[in-house]
Amino acid sequence: MDNRTAEIYRILETVMDPEIPTISLVDLGIVTGVEWENDNPHVKLTPTFSGCPALRIMEQLVHEKLIDSGYETPRVSTSFEVAWNTNMISEKGLAALKKHGLAPPPKHAGYIELDVLSDIACPLCDSRNTTMQTPFGPTLCRSMHYCKNCQNAFEAFKPVT
Repeated sequence: MDNRTAEIYRILETVMDPEIPTISLVDLGIVTGVEWENDNPHVKLTPTFSGCPALRIMEQLVHEKLIDSGYETPRVSTSFEVAWNTNMISEKGLAALKKHGLAPPPKHAGYIELDVLSDIACPLCDSRNTTMQTPFGPTLCRSMHYCKNCQNAFEAFKPVT
C-alpha cells in the first residue's frame, strides 16, 4: 500500500458506522479499495449486506470526510467485487463490537453451521452459559441471545461467509 492510500485509510478510521458508532468503517472491513484518479481518491465500499439501509449514509460520511481532509473531488462508490465477510472485521473492530454490547462474530474457515450461533459468549460478562433466542435480530446481521449468568438479553453479530 502506497503512502497516499495509507493516508486515506488513516482518515477513514475516524468515520464510524452509523448503526454501531463504536466501530469505524475501516475496522468493520467495508472499505475494500482505494484507487486514484489524478490526485483524488476513489474509495470503494462493500456493504455487509447488499440491502444495508445505511449504505448511502456511509457513502456520504466518507465523501464528507475526504472533502474535509482537503480532497477536492473524491469519489465514493459501492462495489461488490469483493464479497464482504465477518473475517474482514479487524481485531480492533471485534473489540469495538463488544464495547457496543454486541457479541462479536467468531472467525471461520468459510463454512458456518447454525450451531455456531448457539456458542456465543455474553459481551457483558463473558459467560458462555447463553442461549440463542432467535437467529433473527433487529437487523439482518444480528441474532438475539440470553445470558443465564448475568440474566441479560444481548445481540450477536452473525458470522457471514
